[in-house]
Amino acid sequence: MLRKDSCLLFSLTSQVGCNQLPAKTNGLRMLELVVPEHVVRGQNIRLECNFNLDGETLYSVKWYKDGNEFYRYVPQDKPPVLVFPLPGVTANIHNSTERSVVLQSVNLMSTGRYRCEVSAEAPSFQTVSDHSDMLVVALPEEGPTIMARSGKHRYQVGDVVRFNCTSTKSKPPAILSWFINGEQVDMQFLKGPHITDADREGLKTTTLGLEFRLRSKHFKRGDLKIKCLAMIATVYWKSNELSIEASGSIALGPCAVLIVAGLLMSR
Repeated sequence: MLRKDSCLLFSLTSQVGCNQLPAKTNGLRMLELVVPEHVVRGQNIRLECNFNLDGETLYSVKWYKDGNEFYRYVPQDKPPVLVFPLPGVTANIHNSTERSVVLQSVNLMSTGRYRCEVSAEAPSFQTVSDHSDMLVVALPEEGPTIMARSGKHRYQVGDVVRFNCTSTKSKPPAILSWFINGEQVDMQFLKGPHITDADREGLKTTTLGLEFRLRSKHFKRGDLKIKCLAMIATVYWKSNELSIEASGSIALGPCAVLIVAGLLMSR
């Protein structure tokens, strides 16, 4: 009997012991918050807030951007959806529910921290929340361009080659990389990058220079291929490429347009 009482006392204080299982945890739980990390300006996007009531009754779902409420769902209200004006945030009430919100035509002011807050009814009044950051990207109007800094159109082994690659206005500015025959160029041959232009919205034009001396090794596979790649976050990837023929003629001018267009890549 003494032993049984001791066991009972131990189980009351620690919730384990005497082969007893831990008490099951019930109640409102946040399962997943889906906020895209990078989106393109002008797109419609969906924010998702997945939760498990687990026996509780839903009281409300609220969405905030940078601490300011812009969307509220209360199932007991008529209508259940209420939106609040906020710069950069336009919620589509017809396509939004208690578990997702559609934002229309996001702009640069839509960048920020988004938080979903879910509350249960009495008697628990339990509340859970989660947040994530979103960056709106303004893409360049065209792919990167390559220009010869010296103005030369013909080269031979031993000449110094100087090119500029420019990606037009974007936010954030594009990250530029140079490749020679498919291999990324070492930093010692790069000049920049330089921000050459910026507007009131904060869109910036970026230029990265390339300068190296032509060697016979550059033509081991035939023509020398020089490529510039422009990347912005996870939403933009475009390149431009030109060829220098083994005879020493550089592929610039009308013929290069066809070459460049065929080698332009995006995703």
